[in-house]
Amino acid sequence: MTEKKAKLIPPTLILPFILVTSLFALWGFANDITNPMVAAFKNILLISNFESSLVQFAFYGGYGFMAFPAALFIKRYSYKSGILLGLLLYAIGCFCFIPAGWMMAFWAFLFSYFVMTCGLAFLETCANPFILSMGDAETATRRLNLAQSFNPMGSILGMFVAKNMILEHLNPMDEAARTTLRGTSVEAFNKIAASDLAIIILPYAILGVVVTLFFCVFFFSRLPRNAEDEDRNLDVLPTLKRLMKNAQYIEGVITQMFYVGVQIMCWTFIIQYAEKTLGLTKADAQFYNIIAMVMFVSSRFICTFLLKFINQGMLLLLLAFVGGFLILNTIFGGGNMQAGAEFKLLLQQSAEAGFWAQLGVYLKAPFVISGMSGLVTLILASSCMSLMFPTIYGVALRDVGKDAKIASAGLVMAIVGGCLMTPMQGWIMDQSDFNLLFTTLSSVRMSFILPFVCFIVIAAYGYRTLTHPKRVAQESL
Repeated sequence: MTEKKAKLIPPTLILPFILVTSLFALWGFANDITNPMVAAFKNILLISNFESSLVQFAFYGGYGFMAFPAALFIKRYSYKSGILLGLLLYAIGCFCFIPAGWMMAFWAFLFSYFVMTCGLAFLETCANPFILSMGDAETATRRLNLAQSFNPMGSILGMFVAKNMILEHLNPMDEAARTTLRGTSVEAFNKIAASDLAIIILPYAILGVVVTLFFCVFFFSRLPRNAEDEDRNLDVLPTLKRLMKNAQYIEGVITQMFYVGVQIMCWTFIIQYAEKTLGLTKADAQFYNIIAMVMFVSSRFICTFLLKFINQGMLLLLLAFVGGFLILNTIFGGGNMQAGAEFKLLLQQSAEAGFWAQLGVYLKAPFVISGMSGLVTLILASSCMSLMFPTIYGVALRDVGKDAKIASAGLVMAIVGGCLMTPMQGWIMDQSDFNLLFTTLSSVRMSFILPFVCFIVIAAYGYRTLTHPKRVAQESL
């Protein structure tokens, strides 16, 4: 008699699954409308790469600060309560952008980002283990990969909004011209800066309204309760002791920190790479960020399918290896101002030919102009990242049982990797060129050594799952 396969999502849980999955898109939007703001604030306020990267420090720092309190909150109350509080903080953070713009104070924007991500920490701490619990444990990793597939859809929308509602409407005056203007007329400089900041504020204010509507939907919705919700005893110290003895979990938290680091660094600094290496505008560079995200989305669905046939550790190892190889080409491969100038000429020639002709140029030009191969491989690296977050998450939480809520907090806190590593890469970019004896690399190129190191760590975790088969069971679904 053949054994009946476990369903990916039980029929009775399809509606709650869809509702909770919508949150993945909601925080994806916040992540990727924010990444291009690092370059935008640098130009508007005339600050260094390191200072502008503090946007990511504040944004992802909120995860590190609030993840554990969020876990205790949902352990004491419920997943639904945690989601509602997360949405409330998310909305408040968005609305804080309005007074931050009036004040024209960078620290006020950083505070707004921090409050936003305190809310996102609640949402991620709730949603990921909630999705894992919505069905059989055998299909948990695939179920989380499916839910996570909708995260980059929100990210793509966030990128489009950043490009079309923000970057393309900012004053085109470059950094040098702004510096000169500030030296001659502070009043004129402040007027331009205030206008640019107002452009940034509007999408976040609209986002605050959207998040408030989501709060109302969840408030009146019925979400399933499980055995974990009935156990409200915090039991913190014994739980932490059990988790600290779980090597699979501890290594997963460390690996997740490096994964988030590589994701945020690549998506944040693709604009600087395209600007400084190829001379492209921020808006043109952001278009390639969107292409990278489209590839990320497509790869997520493909990898979710491949998990039916390939061991998750093997797939993680292979993708990390390929990702590292691609980043090496970003560091040492082709890319120069002449290639960028030729590419911009192609864009100008196609400007009157309509949207589809322009899109064709964007897609073909990097492959026609060999000097842009570094940018191409930076884009392709996103395809390798798609599997990583949910797979590392699912492997690390495998068999933690009733400790899942607090264990989830550790994996959400690992998002602090984006908080720590992005300013490190920004600091490297602020340095002079690097003489490596056999060649000289610009600081922008050299900074991508950090994403390369991250891929090595992820590959090592994938290898560990293969060499310790008892720790991670083979999924033959």
